[in-house]
Amino acid sequence: MPRSEMMIEKGLTLVDAINEALYQEMERDDRVVILGEDVGLNGGVFRVTDGLQKRFGPDRVVDTPLAESGIMGTAIGLAMAGMRPVPEIQFEGFLGPAFDQLVNHAARYRTRSRGAITVPMTVRVPVGGGIHAPELHSDSPEAIYAHQPGLKVVMPSTPYDAKGLLTSAIRDPDPVIFFEPKRVYRSFREHIPEEEYTIPIGQAKVVSEGSDITMISWGATVFQCLEALDQLPEDVSVELIDLRTIDPIDEDAICQSAEKTGRVVIVHEAPKTCGLGAELATIIQERCFLHLEAPVQRVCGFDTVMPYYKLELEYLPDAARIVEALQQVAAY
Repeated sequence: MPRSEMMIEKGLTLVDAINEALYQEMERDDRVVILGEDVGLNGGVFRVTDGLQKRFGPDRVVDTPLAESGIMGTAIGLAMAGMRPVPEIQFEGFLGPAFDQLVNHAARYRTRSRGAITVPMTVRVPVGGGIHAPELHSDSPEAIYAHQPGLKVVMPSTPYDAKGLLTSAIRDPDPVIFFEPKRVYRSFREHIPEEEYTIPIGQAKVVSEGSDITMISWGATVFQCLEALDQLPEDVSVELIDLRTIDPIDEDAICQSAEKTGRVVIVHEAPKTCGLGAELATIIQERCFLHLEAPVQRVCGFDTVMPYYKLELEYLPDAARIVEALQQVAAY
C-alpha cells in the first residue's frame, strides 16, 4: 500500500516490503491476483495482504475455503490461462495437501507441453521457527522443493531483498515458491526504495566480506550468523553469504568465496540430514576441493520433528553453536 509518514520515517518491515511489492505489481499488471485463506477481509494471518482487497476488490484478492489443494489447483489453472496468480499458503506445513498440484502439475507443465504452456505463479509461504507456533507451523522444507525440477525457490531475509525478489518472482514465467521467514517479519525495519525494482532470482549476496572463513546461510538464520560474527575475535575474518535463492543456487558466488577462504561453515534451520547444506557442501567439494583447508562444517536443526515452544529455541541454530563451528574450522 502507499506509504504512511511513519513508514517513511522509520523504514519498512519485511511484511511492509512484501505488501508494497504486491500492491505495485497489482497496480502495474491487472493479471496479478491474490488468493488464499483469509487474505482478503482479514489481510492474511500475518497481515501481509492487509488493505489489498479494499484497493483492488474481492475479484483480485480472493478469500478461499480452507483447502490448500484447491487453492493451488485454482492458481495453476489461472496461470495456464494467462493470469499471474499469487496464492498464499498460511504456513509451510500446510503445503503438504498441495504437494501433488505443485510437483506433478505446476512444475511439469512446461516440459509436459514442450513449452506451449507455462505456469507463471508465485506461491507465498511463511516459513521457519522462532515464533512459538504449534505443530505444522514452524518447519523449513526448502530442500524438499528445491529437489523438484521446474520449481524455483526463493527465501529473502531483509525487506529490501523481499521486495525486489518478490517482484522478480511475480514476473517470472515459471512457478516460484517464495518462502518468507516469519521470525523476521517484524523484527527490524529497513529504508528501501519506494519505486519498483527487481533482484535477479539465483543471485546470492555477500553480507560481509572476509578472508579466513566463508559462512553461508539464508532466511532468519542470517541474523544468528551476524550475532556469531560479533562474538568472534577481531583477527578472525569471516565472509557471510546470504544465499537468497535456494534454487537455482548461485554456485559461482559460493565457490568464489570458498576458494578465497579455504574454510566453509553452512548454517540452516532445517534438519541436517538431506538438508540444503549437504548439497552446498557437495558443490564446494566438487568444485573447490584443492582449495579447502578444512572439512566443510554444517550447523543445522536436529533430525527431529520441530519441538513445541518450550524447546523450540534449543532446536534452532544459535550464535553459540555457530561460533563453535567457526572456531573448529579456523583451528583445523
